[in-house]
Amino acid sequence: MNWYSAADTPELAEFGPVTGLGVTGRGAPGGPAHMAAITALYAVAGPLTGLAGLPMPVLEGRWWVEDTTRHPLDVPRDEWHWHLFLRLPDTLDPALAEQAREAARPAPGIDAVQLVTFTDGRCVQMTHHGSFAEEPKSLALMDEFMRAHGLVPAGLHHEIYLSGVQETDPAALRTILRQPVRDA
Repeated sequence: MNWYSAADTPELAEFGPVTGLGVTGRGAPGGPAHMAAITALYAVAGPLTGLAGLPMPVLEGRWWVEDTTRHPLDVPRDEWHWHLFLRLPDTLDPALAEQAREAARPAPGIDAVQLVTFTDGRCVQMTHHGSFAEEPKSLALMDEFMRAHGLVPAGLHHEIYLSGVQETDPAALRTILRQPVRDA
């Protein structure tokens, strides 16, 4: 399957390991810590795209909460944790990422930007069209699909922001929602 495409309805997919620039933090989406982390990621990605001749990667986020007493969407957003990620080609020389970080100095927060690898594995995914506030509707469809197929979540909720986080027109927003799963 293509990393950057998903059906408009829930589907099963499988993805192996991917590598890219990552930064971890806590705070509300769009809040100061979140925006500072995005800025740091792109501060490193800018020189990297020039060094390696790459297009600018698409922003991704993997999200979780540590409160097990409430549904994640009931936890205040400033308590959310995230790994922000910019995927890089699997063949990229890791030394180029370090060169890019050095080229980005003295931008704030760049020391938190690391070269990371993770695997989603087997997932339920779909493309959500519309505002981030309306994602619970798509997440409910994904939950229903998981129940119908005897699956349960088995990893961090993953979002790929196809239209970019700067897009303000809700009709133009497209986000791949991806949930790693395992048999119940």
